[in-house]
Order: sequence, then C-alpha cells, then structure tokens
Amino acid sequence: MSKNSVVKDIELITYDAIFQTDAKRADFKYEKVIEIPISELYSFKDHPFKVREDDAMMELVESIKMNGVLHPGIARPLINGGYELIAGHRRKRACELAGLETMKVIVREMDDDISTILMVDTNLQREIIVLSEKAFSIRMKTEAIKRKAGRPSKENGSQNGINLNGKNLYEIVGEQSGESKNQIYRFIRLTELNAELLQMVDEGKIAFNPAVELSYLTKDEQTLLLDEIEKEQVTPSLSQAQRMKKHSQVGTLTEAVMDEIMREEKKEVIKVTFTHERLRKYFPGFVTPQDMENTIIRLLEGWYKRKQEKESTT
Repeated sequence: MSKNSVVKDIELITYDAIFQTDAKRADFKYEKVIEIPISELYSFKDHPFKVREDDAMMELVESIKMNGVLHPGIARPLINGGYELIAGHRRKRACELAGLETMKVIVREMDDDISTILMVDTNLQREIIVLSEKAFSIRMKTEAIKRKAGRPSKENGSQNGINLNGKNLYEIVGEQSGESKNQIYRFIRLTELNAELLQMVDEGKIAFNPAVELSYLTKDEQTLLLDEIEKEQVTPSLSQAQRMKKHSQVGTLTEAVMDEIMREEKKEVIKVTFTHERLRKYFPGFVTPQDMENTIIRLLEGWYKRKQEKESTT
C-alpha cells in the first residue's frame, strides 16, 4: 500500500462521489447500492450524535414514505454478521418510523479508523449539532487520524496513509472542518467535563469559553462545582472559571475557595436567550454559539444604523 493510499480513500469517500449513478460508481470501483434489512443494521460504536425525533425527523419520515430513501446510508460488514452503520443513523430511524423493513445502503470494507473519520465527516453535515456532539466527534476523528499517521506499513515500514508533513494534528483536523487548530483543541477539552456540566453547556447554561476553562478541573472539583451551582443558582462567568482553573492547577481549589469565587457578585446584565432549535434554520450546523451571537450583533448594528439614517432624513 502506498504512502498516501489511505488519504486518497478518505478524500474519495465524499457525498459527491458516493451518490453517483451505479455506472459511474463502477468506474471508480464503488460498490452498488443494496437493500439491507433494518434489523441487520447496527449503530456505529460510540456514535456521538443523537438521533432526535423532532420536527425535522417527522419531515424526513414523510419524505421517505412518499419517495423512499433518496440518499443511501453507508455501512461495513461485521465479522459476526450484520452491518455497522457509518452514515445514515437518522435515515435508519426514519425508515423504522415509516414502517419500512429495509434501507438502501452502500457496503464497503473499511477499517476502524477510516470508518470513524467517515462517520464524523458525514454527520458533521447535520443541521443541528450540539457542542458535546461536536466535541466528542472531533476527538474521535483526531484520535483516528493520529493512529493512522503512526501506523507502519507492512510493506516498507513507512507511515501508512496520513502524512502529517510536520503539521500539528489539530491544524490538520481544523483545516478539514473550517476551524483553527486552537479551536479544535478547545472543542476536545470539552470532553473532559463530566456529563452534568456538559449538558449545561449544550443547554446554553454555561458558555463555551468558561466551559473550556472548567474542563481543567479534576473530576472531584467538577462535582463540587455542581453542588455550588445548585446552591447559588448561578453558573460561573469566564473570569470565575479562570480563577478556579488557576487554583486547581496549584492544588488550592478547596470547597471554601470555590464557594468564595461563586459568591462574587456579577455585574447585572440583560440576557436574552435563543434556543438552538429556533436559530438552526438560519445557521449551518457547524456554526458555534459565539459565531451566531457575533453575526446577530452585526445584523442588529446594520439595522440600527439604517434606522438612524432614515430618521435623520425625515
């Protein structure tokens, strides 16, 4: 296998390439679409993306009832029988709700790491992705690329598949997902939060930047923080999270210190909250809450400027 063969596999496995006609697919040695019993399709191991039975799901169900599955899923055969679904978990559930017994799937032989990379890349195209899903999927992809880059070839002992070319691993993942290497690292940091704190991040109760700082707290300290949040009925600001991180790093983040920090009075601010569900149709799934906020502020500034200009001429 050549040095860049696995990279080529990754680059070729795209929606544009997969959803071609059978004739074109055969030219590129792609397998044909086949119907597989839904009972033989199993979820990808540690799949980080939730399948929500929301309005969008109901729309997909109705579409499948009328037109069938327009875009086939992607799966790989399992050693003990059946198939592991790599792309198409929402479509599978929609087929079940529509009463179908089979689903169109492209079956490919892929190793664990290539399957992980493809699973992440296809699912990141979803319209709704909460921060925890993006964080865990980016970590999975980063780890898979790292394993591929460090795995020696059987033929010549050279790197098999992914040549980092001296680049930082986070930089490579960032280039592929439209993020900076620092932002990729920050997303991965979120996976160090416990489940309760991470849920607060998904719900918008804890902002992204403070959440990154809180990820440096030990598990015991995070448990203490949850107790403080419950007691004070307030979540940490960025400055408070940064102070707790510093205390944690030198081993002085005791319950008393945390209580003192959390009791600090914050400047009163007017807070307007929009749910992700309400904003999703205006922004692609990969846009972070901070980018959403920045875009909304720019639009409001433009609207206010035009309003003032209009008033000055009347």
